[in-house]
Amino acid sequence: MVQAFYELLFTDEVRQMQEEQGSSRLYAMQLSDAGPRKDRLGDDERHFLSMRDGFYQATISENGWPYVQFRGGPRGFLKVLDDKTIAYADFRGNRQYISDGNLKSCDKIAIIAVDYPNSARIKILGRAHLSEDEEVIKHVRDDGYKGRVERAVVIELEGFDWNCPQHLPVRLTMEELQPMLAPFQRELAHLRQENAELKAQLKKGE
Repeated sequence: MVQAFYELLFTDEVRQMQEEQGSSRLYAMQLSDAGPRKDRLGDDERHFLSMRDGFYQATISENGWPYVQFRGGPRGFLKVLDDKTIAYADFRGNRQYISDGNLKSCDKIAIIAVDYPNSARIKILGRAHLSEDEEVIKHVRDDGYKGRVERAVVIELEGFDWNCPQHLPVRLTMEELQPMLAPFQRELAHLRQENAELKAQLKKGE
């Protein structure tokens, strides 16, 4: 069956451009009846999203302008409610409410979630709505995180695709760097202790 993500994005104009540039054959499989539709999240997608501490999202304003924003939080704040629904806590920020306002006039949303250390990313298309339902907010809230939850953003999945890792830089957060830095930190602490002991011995010999 046709992959949902490409069915939504490969408009006539896009397909014409692909034909002109010689790339239409690369995507013939995605537009054929072979393979999964990719409109329901599987175990790989669930695990990937559960490990993210941020993602990029795009909404559309009522005057047609796209607005791209980074949304961050504690690792795993983007929740998979079921194989067709994801949600996240909308933490209070600068109170411009551009994304939230956009969703009131157009519920279409696009998300790119990136795993920089492993050069992997997933793109998601969906329809979003704002929820102030206490049960939903309770589900997305992280009591160990200091951010104030104003509402939840609930997204009904329309389609997704794993993106090509080409040109994706490798970047690490301090949390991700820590396992690599730990051996050096231990060695540094040992050398400092050894140095202090040597200085003490030298001082005794004076």
